Amino acid sequence: MSGHGTPIPMTSRKCGPLTGVADVPGDKSISHRSLILGAMAMGETRISGLLEGQDVLDTAKAMQAFGAEVDHLGAGEWAVRGVGVGGFAEPENVIDCGNAGTGVRLIMGAMATSPITATFTGDASLRKRPMGRVTDPLALFGAVAVGRKGGRLPMTIVGAAQPVPVRYVVPVPSAQVKSAVLLAGLNAPGKTVVIEKEATRDHTERMLAGFGAEVTVEQTDEGRVITLTGQPELQPQVITVPRDPSSAAFPVCAAIIVEGSDVLIPNIGLNPTRAGLFTTLREMGADLTYENERIEGGEPMADLRARFSAGLHGVEVPPERAASMIDEFPILSVVASFASGKTVMLGVKELRVKECDRIDAMVKGLRANGVTVDETEDTMTVHGMGRDVPGGGVAATFLDHRIAMSFMCLGMASVAPVSVDDAGPIVTSFPIFEPLMTRLGARLERVGA
Repeated sequence: MSGHGTPIPMTSRKCGPLTGVADVPGDKSISHRSLILGAMAMGETRISGLLEGQDVLDTAKAMQAFGAEVDHLGAGEWAVRGVGVGGFAEPENVIDCGNAGTGVRLIMGAMATSPITATFTGDASLRKRPMGRVTDPLALFGAVAVGRKGGRLPMTIVGAAQPVPVRYVVPVPSAQVKSAVLLAGLNAPGKTVVIEKEATRDHTERMLAGFGAEVTVEQTDEGRVITLTGQPELQPQVITVPRDPSSAAFPVCAAIIVEGSDVLIPNIGLNPTRAGLFTTLREMGADLTYENERIEGGEPMADLRARFSAGLHGVEVPPERAASMIDEFPILSVVASFASGKTVMLGVKELRVKECDRIDAMVKGLRANGVTVDETEDTMTVHGMGRDVPGGGVAATFLDHRIAMSFMCLGMASVAPVSVDDAGPIVTSFPIFEPLMTRLGARLERVGA
């Protein structure tokens, strides 16, 4: 699949039980951060289990452009020889981040406090996404950003020659914004403080500490206060990337809605700032069990078993849980279609500024397949249909990988097949989705292939 070339229409048909082991790719969030922090350390960082989707490969290329040596040693095995904090070289060419919203925002933060200039672009989807939420706090360090109208790519960042530490209250829950500010704070003298009113995924804080940075986290009346001491010498690490819970969401949810299914997903990261979907599914009556629970590299992990779950019922997902499952609401809305009663998702306006407006995309696609859905700016409500989801429609993916995969899962259990206009973007995060799901028993067909 290619998310950047000719569209790849795909159809998913009702299938028999999904069974077997689903070895999903490495965690995308941790993969991005492993490459970036490896490039900012002195010495060689070794990474195993890296997600080799296009988003992460684009970040690897960007780190090379900033002067780090990045070598692919084998399947999922990489070595990064870093240049140290403040050691980034000025890239000779434009940095193309493809579809990677996480990648571009974190890289902007990492280079914003070095006296260099870099220009960033991406694919059609990424060029529509607002960057002001990152460039505004980076300006407090002394960086200057010049982009298209609305703070969109292509954009040039002029790094601060004499950066100053900042104290920043994140206005909306966003791990990308928090992480960009913390990465910028690495090369600023003194202490940079980030305050979150609502906790978001904490991979950056965990990994900064693992690389030897002085970082503290406190819960106060203001919220979650993260304090980073700038200009450390980061130490290279050996990193094992856990498997991505956001990718695992698709075989997990498909197993829950396809009758007779029993799927095991080994080595899944269960960081509490990422596990909101699994909590919600259990509240809906899903048969999910954790096996072999353990801690590896500071991250909680387990083997996750998902079985077909008759009698799913709608729930209300509280707004404070949104940050821990923001990427999983599209596939949750699919599961909700097969539940009885209403599933109400609150506090989800962040979905409107992802790879596409994911609320709009899911509402249109679900309605095209016979499901009743309501929306407001900040909520989405799915009226469940039990086992009788009609299907039969074509969903537009809007160049969004998670929209494409969600509707492929819908078709595995709906009465009539479900199609998408372009499954190509799936390669950005889950390049083995099609063969993996087919091995489990899914019936996926490339239209016209």
